[in-house]
Amino acid sequence: MKIETVKNEAFTPAPIYIVAAKLEKIHKTTLAGFQNVQPKCKLVRGFTLFEALLALVVLMIAAAGLILPFASSATVQEQGCSQTIATKLACDRVEQIIADPNYWTAGSYTEQKGQVKDANGVNFTGLMYADFSREAVCEEIYMSQQDSSFGTPKFIRITVRVYQNGLELAEVTRLKSK
Repeated sequence: MKIETVKNEAFTPAPIYIVAAKLEKIHKTTLAGFQNVQPKCKLVRGFTLFEALLALVVLMIAAAGLILPFASSATVQEQGCSQTIATKLACDRVEQIIADPNYWTAGSYTEQKGQVKDANGVNFTGLMYADFSREAVCEEIYMSQQDSSFGTPKFIRITVRVYQNGLELAEVTRLKSK
């Protein structure tokens, strides 16, 4: 295959300086009519302070909507933990009373705030027990067929209440035969 070159004698390329001069002339005449024209609107870039603050407020409202459920669930979890500890302290005291035959006398027993004792009579030292107090009451119970002149009662009702900062969290009651 042979490639042939065709010469066009009607077209002769102009030197570069002539082309540049023509472009400059066109450029000057085009811009001459627009030199006194002012732009109708100002080009604005970025945000105003008001827009930035408004965006920040919207973001804070959205963040609060996401954070509030977590905060309330933390409070509920703390209350559940406190009630669990209080119930355990009440059940422990009931079991200690049942196991101790010398405790069967009617009356009450109170442990002040921060002075709650374990089964060995030693104060709990953990910070989670610092706000708890405990009260135990033993009452002799006569049955409906039995009156107080008939003899000693056959049952004792043991009631243990546990408080946290003065608020009752747990109460355990148990009826035990003598």
